[in-house]
Amino acid sequence: MPLRSYKATSPGRRFMTRSTFEEITTDKPHKPLLEPKKRGSGRNHQGRMTVRHRGGGEKRNYRRIDFKRDKWGVPAKLATIEYDPNRSARIGLLHYADGEKRYILVPHGLKVGDTVVAGPDAEARVGNALPLSSVPLGTQLHNIELVPGKGGQIVRSAGASAQLLAKEGATAQIRLPSGEVRRVDTRCMATVGQVGNLDHENQSIGKAGRARHMGQRPEVRGVVMNPRDHPHGGGEGKSPTGMPPKTPWGKPAMGHRTRRNKTTGRLIVRSRHRKS
Repeated sequence: MPLRSYKATSPGRRFMTRSTFEEITTDKPHKPLLEPKKRGSGRNHQGRMTVRHRGGGEKRNYRRIDFKRDKWGVPAKLATIEYDPNRSARIGLLHYADGEKRYILVPHGLKVGDTVVAGPDAEARVGNALPLSSVPLGTQLHNIELVPGKGGQIVRSAGASAQLLAKEGATAQIRLPSGEVRRVDTRCMATVGQVGNLDHENQSIGKAGRARHMGQRPEVRGVVMNPRDHPHGGGEGKSPTGMPPKTPWGKPAMGHRTRRNKTTGRLIVRSRHRKS
């Protein structure tokens, strides 16, 4: 999945890079697995903006992905590898032996025509999904459940992978891409391998217009605003913030711990913030 660069025919083209999409085998998605996707543009159910700098962009259809991998013991062949506008990873259409079709995240190294299977008796090969109790130590994993039967919630973006470190009774210790080590129930499902499209992080958007196509709206720095609009605003000419970085509403913006979840916080063995 190499990247393509362009001749500098304009300032926006000079540093733009994009995927060659050579691993994509079809540009037509499987229609029964499509859903209409309404843009929220950063608004909540009351219509109030809760996330700034979102809106516009190209229309998208949502692809229903099988994050649960709950079709145990039924082999499936990877029929196509497709582009998904809703995520950084590539998706693949599985044709199960009983005739059903589902989308999954395509791991690195899985090719069209390969066979995958899910279940506790499956072999720990790339693309197969197993409960953590059946996975050998040291295996690279992605699409990991946090609650048994809920479906994979973590390690789903392009190039991401976690590693199974240990098993202790009913829990397993997993090192996440951030460096955090946390305990997960051994009944939770996980898929073997690293998520594909490894070069995604190396892409350069190149110009603001391409970001707008993705649904990103312009962002204005606080230091160029007036004091009434942002805590960093005001001053004559270019001026420093004069304070620790803050949000427009006065809350600390960098380095301030905001995580406070007693339910899942107790499962963290090693914080991603701890210095090694």
